[in-house]
Amino acid sequence: MSLDPNPTYAAPQDWRAYSGVLLRRVFAFILDYLIVLLLCIPAAIVVFFLGIITLGLGFMLYPALFVIVALLYFGMTLGGPAQASPGMRAMGITLMRLDGRRMDFMTAMVHTVLFWLINSVLTPLILLAGLFTDRSRLVHDMLLGTVVARTG
Repeated sequence: MSLDPNPTYAAPQDWRAYSGVLLRRVFAFILDYLIVLLLCIPAAIVVFFLGIITLGLGFMLYPALFVIVALLYFGMTLGGPAQASPGMRAMGITLMRLDGRRMDFMTAMVHTVLFWLINSVLTPLILLAGLFTDRSRLVHDMLLGTVVARTG
């Protein structure tokens, strides 16, 4: 265990760490959003009781429930010790910063929001960037200085 509070986690330079990452990201996306949908069920129950306690004000959280659950999910998992969501871990990939620092909660949330914004404009075309960039990086990865690499 290191005493350094900000240890470095450099992205690998070997090209093999990035082969097949794009397809793995697609499957990780599908798994993660299935998990988020399942997590929305208990969150909806909590919001229901919160709405009763607050005399109806809590019900206003329902339209934003999916966004809140997804931001918390990705912020806590991508910004956590594994630097990968459960879907990413199942696919054997992890998210890293190019500057060598660990992903934190806020960077993980910004990564998710940028993904949603760019995906809403470029829907399926967002994956095309990964075919032509080094390390199969997507646009939001380039904007934040992150990269997705294989773990094994």
